[in-house]
Amino acid sequence: MNPQSLVCAQTVSRVSSVLNRDTRQFGKKHLFDQDEETCWNSDQGPCQWVTLEFPQRSRILQLQIQFQGGFASRRVRLEASQGQDALRKVTEFFPEDSNSLQSFPVPAAEADRLKVTFEEATDFFGRVVVYHLRVLGEKVA
Repeated sequence: MNPQSLVCAQTVSRVSSVLNRDTRQFGKKHLFDQDEETCWNSDQGPCQWVTLEFPQRSRILQLQIQFQGGFASRRVRLEASQGQDALRKVTEFFPEDSNSLQSFPVPAAEADRLKVTFEEATDFFGRVVVYHLRVLGEKVA
């Protein structure tokens, strides 16, 4: 089984905020563009988040995140749901405050909606900077 990226053109994403509302420079599209030079930069405030709605149910196996050091999250909560069900907590991770791509296994969760919440930001103002957010798994027939 080879997990693949579940984020595709039909995936609907939302973010809690964008620094100075500058979506062109810091918008959510930069989470998934595979470009080392671009990033999503949240505005300040507690508990920044990203939601994803996939076009079909998927089995989530791994989450990969690359923060900018100094603008990371000490705790990341992953919630998932199917259809119109309420989001429920799947797991939480404790990333390092570094620039490296970090991978976290997910206890196999089937979902078509995900919410990734960045708690306890390392930045004093609560800003989070993410260069890459990858959700790996497989589509469920």
